[in-house]
Formats: sequence, structure tokens, C-alpha cells
Amino acid sequence: MAAEWLLIETFDGVRQEPTVLAVGNNPKNMVSVHSVLGRGPFLPDVLGAIARVVIGREPVEARTTTGKRRVIAYPLLAYGGEPVHGVQLWVGPLGEEPPPRPAAGAWHINLAQHVSSRSDDLLRLYGTRADRWRNEHDLAELFAYKRLQTNSDESKALALIVNATAGAEHLATWTVNRDDGIRRAVRFACRCVETQTPGGRSELVVRGITYDIGPAEAVPAAPPPMPVLLAQQVLAAEARPGRWRAIVDLRTMRLLKWVDNPMPGVAWTLGTSHRPGIHREDLRTALGLSDELASSGRARGVLRLRAADGGWMKANVSAALMALDQHTTAALVTLTLSERGKVD
Repeated sequence: MAAEWLLIETFDGVRQEPTVLAVGNNPKNMVSVHSVLGRGPFLPDVLGAIARVVIGREPVEARTTTGKRRVIAYPLLAYGGEPVHGVQLWVGPLGEEPPPRPAAGAWHINLAQHVSSRSDDLLRLYGTRADRWRNEHDLAELFAYKRLQTNSDESKALALIVNATAGAEHLATWTVNRDDGIRRAVRFACRCVETQTPGGRSELVVRGITYDIGPAEAVPAAPPPMPVLLAQQVLAAEARPGRWRAIVDLRTMRLLKWVDNPMPGVAWTLGTSHRPGIHREDLRTALGLSDELASSGRARGVLRLRAADGGWMKANVSAALMALDQHTTAALVTLTLSERGKVD
């Protein structure tokens, strides 16, 4: 085995055998550890080191049982300190120093709370200055601000969120437009797992790892600077001033992604003082729109949406059913301010 760092996912903790995501900067599609290392004499030492890191959440360094090599392993911690999403591991001769660890970071999406979290390591990968770090965001912020340049598989990623089931996985190569202007190709892998809250309630969480695989221009699988897909051309052609379009989860009525720039004044980010929402007196109307959309493919109505300052914004809503994949649908929603606009 070449003395390179292995990136190993541990999304399920010690309950499931970990798999390899990368050897150095070369992606692997969640292959078994033994398929990369072979069944040599130090395989048990590697698996033992991974388990120790997952349980202890601290780096591990030890000699193999043969005494001829050493194992070094570092945890990739989720924001908040646990669980360990992955392990960066190196096996080499006793007198050899490992190369620098490739840039990688952990993230997760709590689907029940509609909140995404990013580790400090991931923010370093993004080139974000430490004084501007924000570790938690509303789920819809994942696709905002042009930082992540998705590929044609973006709808599959959205479908995983909408139609989440424990065990569902997704891998893709996207581009990160770093805050310092550098474009890097990144590979990410994620799995949806079922977790238990301290109160005993079950929640679905998507656990993921993103890692750097090189300059965006040098990676064929990375999207080009300005990908031009037919669907994007159609959406761009239909853009109009004073009209804001968004993709919405039909089951939760929550925003997944803005197609255009965000609607000014509406609450939608985690950083606002007031959480996004629909006025409680309009919830019955919203459910009626959802039912109409499911039955006929289109729906129209008027809803009061939470404003960023805590008030309410009255908006005309026009929705059309859209397919994310052959099993998953969402709503393409167009918003315009009603004549009254802002209301109490």
C-alpha cells in the first residue's frame, strides 16, 4: 500500500463496517477497508484504531502488532464534537513521516429541525476567515450564495432530503468557490441515519464528509465555471423582476432552495431573529394548496409569510409540481407581493 492518507467514513459509528472514501486525493466509492489494504497482518490494527477514534473522539497513534509499522488516525468531528463522521488514517514504516493530511470536513443535516451544520475543518476547506465562521444554517442556505457549484445530480441530492430514508446514500463531485476566490473540486459522500434525541424521539440526520480533490480545472468530473444545462436556461429565461421562485418540500412546506435571488424581507435564514414560517391562520390554506397541487399539478393562493423583522408579508403563491427523480416530487413556487404587501 502506498503510504497515503486514507479517508474513512464512520457515519454509523461502530455499528457498521467503515468504508474508504479516498486514498490520498483519489476518490473511492465507499469500498471496504480490506479491499484497499488487503488482508495483511496490520488490518486488525487499522480497524482497531478506527474504533478507538470513533469511541474516544481523539487522535490515535500506535505501533502495529508486528512492530514494523505505525498507525496514525485523526477524527473528523461533526460540529458540536460528536459523533465522529470519519477518520483520516495513515499506515507507514516507523521511521517515515506521513504527508500532509488532505483537506476534509464533516457536515450534517438534521431533517427534523431543518438545520445544517458544518465543522470548523469544512469552513477551512471553504477558505472562510475565522472571524466569519458560521457553523449552523437553515437547510436552504446550503445551496445559496454561489459557494457550492452543483452538478447535474443536484436534483438527486434534493430528492435524498425530501424522500429521506435511513441508509440512503449519495456521492458526487461538485466545485467550491472558496471565499479567497480559488475554485477547488470537492468530492462528498453522505448517508441518512436514524438517531435518538435525549428525549427518546427518532430523527433522521444526513451525515456527510466533503474533501478536496484538486483544482477545479484539473478534475474532469467537476462542473465547469458556468454550467449551461437546458433546465437552467429555461429557468433563467422565465426570471422576472418582482417575482421570486423557490423549490419547496411538499410534505413539510419548508424551503429547499431559492431558484432566483431570495425574496427581500422574508425570514428564511437561521441567522434571522424569527424562524421562517406560514401564519397559523393560513396553515389550512397552505394544506389546501398542497392537496390541490398533488391532485392537479398546479395551485394558486395567498399566504402570509414570516418577515425577517418578525411581522408578516402577504404573498401571492403560484405552485407547480416538479419531479426531482422518478420517485420524488417537490413544488416549484413563485412568490409575488400582494397589493397590501406587509401586514401586521
